[in-house]
Amino acid sequence: MTGAAPRVVIADDQALVRTGFRMILASGGIDVVGEASDGAEAVAVVRDLRPDVVLMDIRMPTMDGLEATRRILRDPAACRVVILTTFDLDRYVYDALAAGASGFLLKDVTPEHLVAAVRLVETGDALLAPSITRRLVERFAARAEPVPNPPAVHRDLAALTPREREVLTLIGHGRSNSEIADDLTLSEATVKTHVARVFAKLALRDRAQAVVLAYETGLVSPGG
Repeated sequence: MTGAAPRVVIADDQALVRTGFRMILASGGIDVVGEASDGAEAVAVVRDLRPDVVLMDIRMPTMDGLEATRRILRDPAACRVVILTTFDLDRYVYDALAAGASGFLLKDVTPEHLVAAVRLVETGDALLAPSITRRLVERFAARAEPVPNPPAVHRDLAALTPREREVLTLIGHGRSNSEIADDLTLSEATVKTHVARVFAKLALRDRAQAVVLAYETGLVSPGG
């Protein structure tokens, strides 16, 4: 990413929410290039405008935000998607993370947090703290229902070195890079290198998706 302001699309069926978020982001120096009132419109707007980040409401008419997220993220060069939800543990959030979303925000987020979150995700980081992601995944990973249209990531972990598997397992347990460094007696810079290699080998977008993958491949078990 360059130093230019992130280009954002806001997808929400409530015009008041879109207007409020647009004003907040504009005051923070972030360019809102488009809006959508349902998932189908969001897919079309993203295809036309190629933003850096999409703020995506889950519950919208015509096509919900979850399906829109899946369709947008089928493109390997797609933007980052941040899920907007009214609920702290919305049951759809796990599916959104599994589809490749970079995190989620509550709709009552403070203006400062909203601006900071968009800038964070635009740099390629995950919006959720690892421990929050882990708690969310643990709540839903043991569901009987399979996740439809699973994310396009490599399931074969044989490409990882033993050390990289250790790192991925610790990410799944909610460890930060500094905590992983302490656990494995490594420098934080070395851990960052291992994390980058894991992401590259498994085609992971960010840390949130890495946590989901650690559960889905059995490296980490819910409650384990």
